[in-house]
Amino acid sequence: METNQFDFVIVGAGLAGLYAALYASQFGSVSVLTKSTLALSSSYWAQGGIAAAVDTKDSVKLHFEDTIKAGRNLCNEAAVEILVNEGKSRVEELISMGMQFDKEDGKIAFGLEGGHSMRRILHSGGDATGEELVKFVHRLVKKKKNIRILENHYVQRLIIREDECFGVHAYDIKNNKSSMIYGKSTIIASGGGASVYSRSTNPHTSIGEGISLAYNAGAQIQNMEFLQFHPTSFYSVTGETFLISEAVRGEGAYLIDQNGKRFLEEYDTTELSPRDVVSEAIINEMKNSGTRNVFLDLRHLNPVKIKKRFSNIYVEALKFGIDITKNPIPVAPAAHYMIGGIKTGLDGETNISRLYAIGETASTGVHGANRLASNSLLECLVFGKRSVDHAFNYSKQKFFHNYPDEKTNFYIEEENKINFSVESANIADLLWQNAGIIRNGKTLQSALHQIDSYISISNFNDEEYYGFRKRCLLILARLIIYSALIRKESRGCHMRNDFISEETKYQKTIVIQKGNKPKFVEI
Repeated sequence: METNQFDFVIVGAGLAGLYAALYASQFGSVSVLTKSTLALSSSYWAQGGIAAAVDTKDSVKLHFEDTIKAGRNLCNEAAVEILVNEGKSRVEELISMGMQFDKEDGKIAFGLEGGHSMRRILHSGGDATGEELVKFVHRLVKKKKNIRILENHYVQRLIIREDECFGVHAYDIKNNKSSMIYGKSTIIASGGGASVYSRSTNPHTSIGEGISLAYNAGAQIQNMEFLQFHPTSFYSVTGETFLISEAVRGEGAYLIDQNGKRFLEEYDTTELSPRDVVSEAIINEMKNSGTRNVFLDLRHLNPVKIKKRFSNIYVEALKFGIDITKNPIPVAPAAHYMIGGIKTGLDGETNISRLYAIGETASTGVHGANRLASNSLLECLVFGKRSVDHAFNYSKQKFFHNYPDEKTNFYIEEENKINFSVESANIADLLWQNAGIIRNGKTLQSALHQIDSYISISNFNDEEYYGFRKRCLLILARLIIYSALIRKESRGCHMRNDFISEETKYQKTIVIQKGNKPKFVEI
């Protein structure tokens, strides 16, 4: 079996993974593994932009306050201070490196999104900021001879010895070959898991396997009940969907009902309220009116500007026969962003030495109970750099022990693919119906029972690709459902109709670790 050794092993090739790799390349050799391709990361699909207080009219203080408010008293304030202060510096560095953000009259054109008190959203390519950022960083990465990108490499497990991580077992899907990839430090940047829900804005690959890998290795997992649903995902009778960026509402689009009436005032909110508030209002409107969607109306806005600013959305909607400058867009909420994840400190470090987590797969504490729009790409940059700095300093302090090869017989049985597709769809429907936007104890308990039944009757083969993926999927589903069940309150994007208020006693995070009972932890 092939073995390789690097200073840094990075799992995931979205913005967090690529940026960390670029920065780490000045300290040593880097391997970046992705189970698919660069074009299938959630970063790549991010439309809205990146939030940073770089405008002279703005301030990091205001950005801090907006983030804390959106997080509903569950943010780690120290982490938020780091995010807004260092985030400003990271974005300014990107600009100095040549990253092009959209401009008007020669100046950066700042967008406005829900929960922000100022226009501070930098965007690129109109509504293609994530794609442009990933492409930009990738071009820089490709110039580094000491960075090796391994596409179509599925990470089967972390190499753990005496509570330290020394790399990963990886499987080359295309060439049917296993390998041991050792690293002085391992950084998980594999993205979130919103595609475990049947209606999601994420690429189909986003099923949280990095979180499952870390959980199986003994890492602490935090705040899994907080999964953000985006208010405005395109609605179609076929079930096909794509994200309608919050920036559309920031430019003045209205939410209207089936009769063309603006309805948010009836729910004491506006188009630019935080996402959890708008999602709840839309769900209640759909329930009260007996409809499956509402509409987003742009017809009163400048059509030339709309086509330029939201070119991707315009083209995608046309595929369904909708001209967004002339027709209201059918929308409904969809699973969008996983706030919880692998618990980290302020440098991306986990409770396992040499193991780090960054980006959506991590729970750094910056998002609290509800993520402020466009803080996610910023988080990738800030904690990507911090994790590399910490890892480099740690690796200098302790000697790296190389361990002998371990045998693994990982393989793919293609006949299992159909079964996995059916089973994953069933799990996704179960989560959507029982642990979706509005939850209650009865449906959560039912869902937990069904997941536990799946686990008990499943004959998992961890050496077979689809068997292992199913186990990871069930682990993630159980973490979400169980966390939602034991948080007996409504806070941020966790809403229960049997416990409708925020409770001071639950102003804590839920931490789950394999082999231990879950616990509430002070922020």
